[in-house]
Amino acid sequence: MSFRRFYSFTVGCVLAVLMSVAPAVLGQVSSTQATQERSMTMRSIPSGAKMKFKGVVISRDADVFTIRDRSRADYQVLITDNTSIKTHGGFLRSGKKYPVTDILRGLIVEVEGRGDAQGQLVADKIRFNESDMRAAITTDTRVNPVEANQERMSGQMDELYAVAAEARAEVRAVNDRVSALDDYDVQETVAVTFRTNSAVLSLEAKQQLDALAMKAATAKAYMIEVAGHTDSTGSEAKNFRLSRQRAEAVVQYLAVNHKIPLRRFVTPMGYGKTEAIADNSTASGRLQNRRVEVKMIINRGLSQPTTTTSAARP
Repeated sequence: MSFRRFYSFTVGCVLAVLMSVAPAVLGQVSSTQATQERSMTMRSIPSGAKMKFKGVVISRDADVFTIRDRSRADYQVLITDNTSIKTHGGFLRSGKKYPVTDILRGLIVEVEGRGDAQGQLVADKIRFNESDMRAAITTDTRVNPVEANQERMSGQMDELYAVAAEARAEVRAVNDRVSALDDYDVQETVAVTFRTNSAVLSLEAKQQLDALAMKAATAKAYMIEVAGHTDSTGSEAKNFRLSRQRAEAVVQYLAVNHKIPLRRFVTPMGYGKTEAIADNSTASGRLQNRRVEVKMIINRGLSQPTTTTSAARP
């Protein structure tokens, strides 16, 4: 059973039980739910106050992400160009640095920083375990069964995802990037192609990316989704690696040549040969499959409505 279906099933069961009980009990349940919702409202951090806490990332929107701590309090954290993002270091060694694009939903992090005028925590340091990063990447990029990972997260965060009464809230949080991208509109889409066994951008590909970057320069509240693909040539492991290298080449070009901040990119993903759009038995079909799809997506709530938009796919 997929993660989304599991929660949809849970929500259905909860609603069925609530509708079958007596009105007096329904009143008690409503009162309890209202109390829980008030206790889970977003917490504001005093301006200038230094704070350090641990929690799990439940959503991310451009350079701001929401973290929920052990007491189920939510905080907004602002990532800046000065934010240090690393794994925890061991004895006499520092941790491994990570780009801001790797702050994923489901990642357990320790955050240290100071409050700003908006009540957000401006992060100076973000630290996490390597094992938690691997688990978060697996959860975020696949929609295969994740019950085992959910159980691990629940054990560490005091039943964060296990309370049935919070099922609807959890569906919104967990699906922020995998199924709730209905909150975003695709403004621009570019597909650049590559030579066989190559992750080097051609002149034509650079020109396509230049045009996309010009439009991004005037956009607000946008993010860029980058997905690499290959044809069927080579082994599965090689194709996954090559598709990720192609996606990273696109991110590097846009960041270095057009100064697009890394926090604007959704974590680049390589899909190998799993999402072919053409017949791999022909040369022209293989060329179409050796591609990187680049999408500029804009938050619907923060942008002006347009007449021709299409929902971004997960």
